[in-house]
Amino acid sequence: MEFDPVTLARIQFAFTVSFHIIFPAFTIGLSAYIAVLLLMWMRTGQEKYHRLARFWTKIFAISFAMGVVSGIVLSYQFGTNWSRFSEFSGNVIGPLIGYEVLMAFYLEATFLGILLFGWNRLPPWLITLASVLVALGTATSAFWILSANSWMQTPAGHEVRDGIAYPVDWLRVIFNPSFPYRFAHMLNAAYLTTAAVVLAVGARYLLAGRHGEESRTMLRMAVGMIAVSAPLQLVIGDLHGLNTLEHQPVKVAAMEGHWSGEEPGHLVLFGLPDEEERTNHFEIAIPHLGSLILTHDWDGTYPGMADFPEDEWPPVVNVFFTFRLMVGIGLLLIATGFWGLYLWWRGRLFDNSLFLRTASYMWPLGFVAIVAGWFVTEQGRQPWLVHGLMRTVDGVSPVPGASVASTLALFVFIYGVVFTMGIFYINRLINRGPMGEAIEAAAGLPNRPMSAAEEAAREATGREPGEGPGRPLTAPKG
Repeated sequence: MEFDPVTLARIQFAFTVSFHIIFPAFTIGLSAYIAVLLLMWMRTGQEKYHRLARFWTKIFAISFAMGVVSGIVLSYQFGTNWSRFSEFSGNVIGPLIGYEVLMAFYLEATFLGILLFGWNRLPPWLITLASVLVALGTATSAFWILSANSWMQTPAGHEVRDGIAYPVDWLRVIFNPSFPYRFAHMLNAAYLTTAAVVLAVGARYLLAGRHGEESRTMLRMAVGMIAVSAPLQLVIGDLHGLNTLEHQPVKVAAMEGHWSGEEPGHLVLFGLPDEEERTNHFEIAIPHLGSLILTHDWDGTYPGMADFPEDEWPPVVNVFFTFRLMVGIGLLLIATGFWGLYLWWRGRLFDNSLFLRTASYMWPLGFVAIVAGWFVTEQGRQPWLVHGLMRTVDGVSPVPGASVASTLALFVFIYGVVFTMGIFYINRLINRGPMGEAIEAAAGLPNRPMSAAEEAAREATGREPGEGPGRPLTAPKG
């Protein structure tokens, strides 16, 4: 049996990175949400924010660990499956990934320890500061990873000598032409994804009649975030698309199902792209709207697939459909945000059963959209590993295809076991709910800002608020 090492290496990397990207995206948004909760707790002293922060911190820790495990595998693949790519681009990509570890991962891991183990041991301001630094660390991690990947999309600030890329201007390497758009797009996608998860969890609690105060808080915060970030993502995506048209026009042609650059582009809502006949079967399209969006001219033209050599075409069908999946989910989230705002304005946000049932099933949408977006980005770059500089077929290690196939099978099995266990435990934490954090907090000293009355009581009695003589603080009822 013949094993194509190039195809198998691509499948293996796509499999592992598809699993991996789910968890960093979630932790980027979730860390920011936890930081906001703790800042509001410090400002208002309301225990519901404290309980929610402790609840989501445990879920964050599991997601962080699963992201680390899957990310280590990706690093090894640069040496095992893509050694020629590493030799060509290592002088540029290597430092960027190293900066991510030194500046971001250590920052996240260090202060996550404070978040996990310092609740009843450290002052509230330090816990809150740790949460802010963890959120900063996750965003910094995204900064360096997106910079490295964007350089592969739009390489700049380098020179090639003897078949190896060398950096000559680090600012141009880091802030390459596509980086600002891709970084903003990914960061906002992470926040939007987390908001959809928080919305779904809050809706499920309300439908079950559990954790009413915390559920209402989650719903309000999630609806507000979705109502802002979903339309913003549409704007960022449009700017990103214009940048892609400038630097990778063949990718845009595949995304749009646009074949002839001599004709204005239609906005293709649906179709079945046919690469051999260079047309879309069963096409449903809005005439000229594609040109209006991409060129800001009703009769404007932009390159089509036929304007490029076929050996530079990406897999059109894959790019075409994953792009529509991503955009469709984005439009659905925009509608959800506006629907939630309307119900909030009418005072029906917490008792509209149709909205709550719909919202309770929306938690996976952001993850699906992110994975679809990365498929568009990575497959749309094909046949290049580094656009215009190195083809994918030239970057693979000289290893037998059977070796890649065996490790791929092993990864599928291990990832299936590890991630099933992780998701199972996250689901247990969600079923337990935030009131479990109140019980744990009650076992130690109350870690929250104290009112003036509580300060006076502590001075007068020598005991912490809520602490009875000779006994530990009991769990609050309700």
